[in-house]
Amino acid sequence: MMNEQKVYVVEDDPEMCETLRQLLASVAIPVETYADAEEFLDTDDGDRTGCLVTDVCLPGMSGFDLQRALARRQIQLPIIMITGYGDIRAAVRAMKAGAIDFLEKPFSGQILLDSVVYAFKLNDEAMSAAAQREQLNRRSAALTRREREVMTLVIAGRTNKHIASELGVSEKTIEIHRGHVMAKMEARSLAELVRFAGVLERRAS
Repeated sequence: MMNEQKVYVVEDDPEMCETLRQLLASVAIPVETYADAEEFLDTDDGDRTGCLVTDVCLPGMSGFDLQRALARRQIQLPIIMITGYGDIRAAVRAMKAGAIDFLEKPFSGQILLDSVVYAFKLNDEAMSAAAQREQLNRRSAALTRREREVMTLVIAGRTNKHIASELGVSEKTIEIHRGHVMAKMEARSLAELVRFAGVLERRAS
């Protein structure tokens, strides 16, 4: 079952925390707040879904430190950075490291909500892509060694005749293997098989 998306706020200013909580609650978005980055990391169970809104300036670890820690742990929550002391270099640094937005206080509540909606959309797309990769991985695992060989050559653009010659079998045998590959991979066309192979290749890299 897919977890409910939440906004995780890391902010040491209690007043700002409450403002963000009320703003998100006004549009029925669940929110959890944390006073510092260490608390957020210590309570992570690897199952969070949604986005992170973090101040750049925090006691202990900064927002940038938190961003790097999440990257090391391969936690891919979209990050919205907020700060009362914004500058171009800080914004560029945050965005280059993967933040989806950088907001300088005071900012419009609507601007933050728009960023959260965008973050949730990115999360949905990432989860859909992950589900597709997992599904294709299961299909690929059902292929025999010979079927994998045939699939590799098919997506490389080789004809049945060339594949048969390379593998030292009859063209009819290749047709049978190719049919099994298409059926097991649930590919409706060669173009779709090539696309599936590309997804599997990105997963392996």
